Amino acid sequence: MSQSSPSLSAASVLEVAKVQVRRFGEGKTNVVDIARAMGVSHAALYRFYPSKSAIMDAIVEQAMRDEEDMAAAYLDETGSAAERLLGMLLNLHRRKRERFTGDREIHDLYRRILVERPDMITAYAGRMTTLLAKFIAQAVERGEWRVNDTVTAAGVVRDAVTTYVHPAFVAELVAAGAPAEDMLRATVATLARAFEAGMRFDRMDGRKVNTTVN
Repeated sequence: MSQSSPSLSAASVLEVAKVQVRRFGEGKTNVVDIARAMGVSHAALYRFYPSKSAIMDAIVEQAMRDEEDMAAAYLDETGSAAERLLGMLLNLHRRKRERFTGDREIHDLYRRILVERPDMITAYAGRMTTLLAKFIAQAVERGEWRVNDTVTAAGVVRDAVTTYVHPAFVAELVAAGAPAEDMLRATVATLARAFEAGMRFDRMDGRKVNTTVN
């Protein structure tokens, strides 16, 4: 698909928009620039996206969906739950790290959306937590882990690994030269060992409390 006369669609608008953002940065990219690069009028783009912000949101939403698809693939992988969880989280971390080191303009856009669009981030976190809960339930069904509340356990995993997958924290880890992958391996090993030993999440005074299953 040539940039001067692509087949006009929502997907093609996003692809050309990403090229423009990478070349000029989000701040210097506008709908007119994207339309010019596609060889169409800017009015034609409004059939798909009502504004520049909608296009930028869609770029980040696409990146989120790609991450979810990659993570979901580990539900069907072979290997132990611990191995599959580690593989999933390492790949998510590497995706974020590679975006920071090799695709900085898209990383910066993603990072801005994290701050300015909490609704998008809450929805993304909810979908990823649901995926983790499904993953943990699968491990319980297979007899690998003992967890009485997979949703709470999924939240524990999510919170424990946020440092390795949140764009702002990934940037800090890279800047500090931290051994992030070794740190992530240790975190996952600790979580997996706890789930293997047995974790029971009981209510006390209206709050969740973690206790070992005997």
